[in-house]
Amino acid sequence: MKSFLVSILVLALALLGCKAKEGVASAAASPDEKVTLAVWNFTNEFEYGMLDLYKEAHPNITIEHTLVQESAGYVNKLVSALTSGQGAPDCFALNVNYTRQFVESGQVLDLTDIYNLYKDALVPYQVEIGSDNGKVYALSWQATPGAFYYRRSLAKKYLGTDDPAQIQTYLSDMNKFMDTAKTLHDKSGGSCVIVPTFTGLLDAYTPNRKQPWVVDGSLVIDPILLDYMDVSRTIREKGYDARLGGWSEGWFNGMKGILKDENGNTIDVFGYFLPTWGISYVFKTNAMETSGDWAIAPGPMYHYNGGTYIAAYKGTKHPAEAKEFIRYMTADDDFLEAWAIKRGDLTSNNRVNAKVKDQFSDPYVGGQNHWALFSELAPFVNGKLVQGTDDAINAIFNEAVTAYANNEKSKEKALADFKDQVASEMGF
Repeated sequence: MKSFLVSILVLALALLGCKAKEGVASAAASPDEKVTLAVWNFTNEFEYGMLDLYKEAHPNITIEHTLVQESAGYVNKLVSALTSGQGAPDCFALNVNYTRQFVESGQVLDLTDIYNLYKDALVPYQVEIGSDNGKVYALSWQATPGAFYYRRSLAKKYLGTDDPAQIQTYLSDMNKFMDTAKTLHDKSGGSCVIVPTFTGLLDAYTPNRKQPWVVDGSLVIDPILLDYMDVSRTIREKGYDARLGGWSEGWFNGMKGILKDENGNTIDVFGYFLPTWGISYVFKTNAMETSGDWAIAPGPMYHYNGGTYIAAYKGTKHPAEAKEFIRYMTADDDFLEAWAIKRGDLTSNNRVNAKVKDQFSDPYVGGQNHWALFSELAPFVNGKLVQGTDDAINAIFNEAVTAYANNEKSKEKALADFKDQVASEMGF
């Protein structure tokens, strides 16, 4: 038995290419042992070839992959299975919006030993989101830092350049961002707005707080969020946005360059706050009409948006194999390099990102190497303040901010109602 464990350890360390550390258990399975892992997922990302690469490297492991859309009750089914232990998957995917809820649940397997093997390589914020009380419970294969996508033609027309480095000087902090909003508005006679809606800015603000929403069981409103309220009010009052709902038909029409106001006049949307996946999953699938007319600049704040994580059931009968599945899918250098080249996903591994970043450019953004830009942004994103209740509180807060921005409530009334609603619905 002892020699068997040693052989596993040697195999794992050879695969990982790093030194053994005391207390770190091997996650590799014996190549002769046949094991079936049940894997649940809510997204079709695994079907783009991720599992094929895993199976090639692990021929002794059979993956039973179950796809349940979120709209079909994925989260409730997963919670029920993990809580009861009946039919629970060995590994499962998690949307970043509820990753922390599962991380904090006490029902997921500790992955700290995997993290320790890769801690010098993994993107910090991605690990922070999947961690609780100093231990790691969920990891992702991707990093999804956000940036500002802008129309090149509008930049040339109103700012005199479409060069990303030059445009960043107009967007490098919120004061400059708002000055640029005014410039676009004034030079266009009000027909060019800097964003489709102010609400997308919340994703940029929240990672830059000093404190999370909940501290010692009490709600905390960080001062930077009061700034967000004032910025939102100014954007709405001055006509710097198109007064659209996020992800609405009009929001997409702004990308296509076909947005009209109620009088049939064209409204040009200068830019959008979106992450790495914006180019492939939003722009290219909804706005090929403006292909080549976009570029990306870092924008005023480091932030992120989205991401899919993988965790394992604490009660799995195959903990070593479950860990190896997660290690391979979220940290392995060879796999992530192959995946980055195959799909263009920015990976969770800085070492891989540095190795391949110069291989990318995309005609949709005028040949810009957006991948290199995002790889430079990722290490600076903060994920330390993420809590399981964030998604619900953010939604309530944006309702309050919208009421204030639309001059339906005073700032004091909007904040008071926000606090009352959080207290009533969530107990904080």
